[in-house]
Amino acid sequence: MASSRLPPTALTLKQFMRRQQVLLLYRKILRAIRQVPSEADRKYLQDWAREEFKRNKSATEEDTIRMMITQGNMQLKELERTLALAKS
Repeated sequence: MASSRLPPTALTLKQFMRRQQVLLLYRKILRAIRQVPSEADRKYLQDWAREEFKRNKSATEEDTIRMMITQGNMQLKELERTLALAKS
């Protein structure tokens, strides 16, 4: 009996590169969150990041994805600035 599942479609080079960008951003955000001193804040931020990425997982429109990557990078920089200020 044949499976009713369709084979996964291969990503275009552009989609593959975007996916790598998103995964890199996600890892950078989680790495920055690990530096948050408060365990409760750290847990909150980890849950927030996970949910944001999960919620936008199905986005396919190129402009939307680019905009979300830009917003994510701005939020990462803000977090890094806040952590740097807290340490000084």
